[in-house]
Amino acid sequence: MEVKTIGVIGAGTSGPGLACLAAFYGYRTILEGVSHELLDQAAAYVRNALQEGVTNGSVTPQQKQKTLANLATSRSIEDVCREADLLIEAAQEEIEVKLEIFTLFDKFAKPDAILATSSSTISIADLAEITFRTENCVGMRFRGLLPQAGLLEIVRASDTSDATVKACVHFAQRTKREVVVLRA
Repeated sequence: MEVKTIGVIGAGTSGPGLACLAAFYGYRTILEGVSHELLDQAAAYVRNALQEGVTNGSVTPQQKQKTLANLATSRSIEDVCREADLLIEAAQEEIEVKLEIFTLFDKFAKPDAILATSSSTISIADLAEITFRTENCVGMRFRGLLPQAGLLEIVRASDTSDATVKACVHFAQRTKREVVVLRA
């Protein structure tokens, strides 16, 4: 499966950084948030982070413009699900919230979309279990969101397919992440 569009669900703490990282490396990226205010704050965070990169020389002005052009926002999980090839849940660490998001992923996502969580406290196996596509579910734990360096732990549940893991490894390599594949 080729990943072209990434949906990041959650514009709070880690979502804006994940969205910026994906957009920086050329993915069409849609960041979802529950309110216009939260999305405005997330967009400001991304603009400021990119400007700081331009100021310190780690990001070119062209990279900044290209990243901003690759990034969109939405208040509708359903709309993001319909467009994304890879959905990354980055919401608050509450099991009820994550279960609700994965239920929406399962209902509205493209049939072959990858359903991922960035959680390090909630098992991907538990989230995958509520879907009808356990083979498409994976954990993606980001350690460091700077464009230059970082680690991505890919956590596969017992039913996660090799194709899902391969697509996530490709994403990690394209975004210059060191990759570790783990089992849940």
